[in-house]
Amino acid sequence: MNAPTTTTNRNLEATRQRLRQLGLYGLLAQAETLMHQPWLARIIEIEDAERARRSLKRRLDDARLGAFKPVADFDWAWPTRCDRILIDELFSLAFVEEAANVVLIGSNGLGKTMLIKNLAYQAVMHGHTARFTLASDMLHDLAAQDTTTALARRLRRYTTPTILAIDEVGYLSYNARYADLLFEVVTRRYQTHPILLTTNKIFSEWTQVFPNAGCVVTLVDRLVHRAEIVNLEGKSYRLKEAKERAERKAKARTPTARKPRSMP
Repeated sequence: MNAPTTTTNRNLEATRQRLRQLGLYGLLAQAETLMHQPWLARIIEIEDAERARRSLKRRLDDARLGAFKPVADFDWAWPTRCDRILIDELFSLAFVEEAANVVLIGSNGLGKTMLIKNLAYQAVMHGHTARFTLASDMLHDLAAQDTTTALARRLRRYTTPTILAIDEVGYLSYNARYADLLFEVVTRRYQTHPILLTTNKIFSEWTQVFPNAGCVVTLVDRLVHRAEIVNLEGKSYRLKEAKERAERKAKARTPTARKPRSMP
């Protein structure tokens, strides 16, 4: 005898919970009266879909990924060394749950940036927040803060997102102040939020990136602890594309032999 009443109460509570989550407080106040109206479920569905759309757009805007090729276009045969099994595993996003960093090491033009942008994009599409930045942009941004309060506020830009993707560590050298700032970012995210990072330097060469910095050993230690290390080797794919493009243009510029005119 109590089953219909119990079911009704559960449905009412579920309806109230969804309306509360969506911020539809006017409908929430009248939930008991309106819950049997056929249009209410449709309104909740529409509002839920619009909320998800806005949330995705906001996360994509905040990620600042810019333009990038999809991972489907990655030429797996081009690098002479590339652990495709490991990279495929990374796209399961298990590293996010484990708060494990991902470090891609390799020379120029092997697709490191393309891969971390796709990983960040995949995470955003699954509801996570992310932010992509060049290492130089982030460090210059942090170093420009002229007060402790301003620096603390700006650090949150790089420590709050679920994923922080730092591109091109090693292409420039920095003083000890910049090393300390990167150490601060890594430490604040340590074992809580993963970092995706690309570098053209093996870790033993990071003293060249941050000469005279006392924190380099500890910085690397915290970065690689429980990290997935992806090594890429081979020639630059960008140079390959540039060479092919130049050959195509040269071929297009070559005049075709003119056929001799026939005599009248």
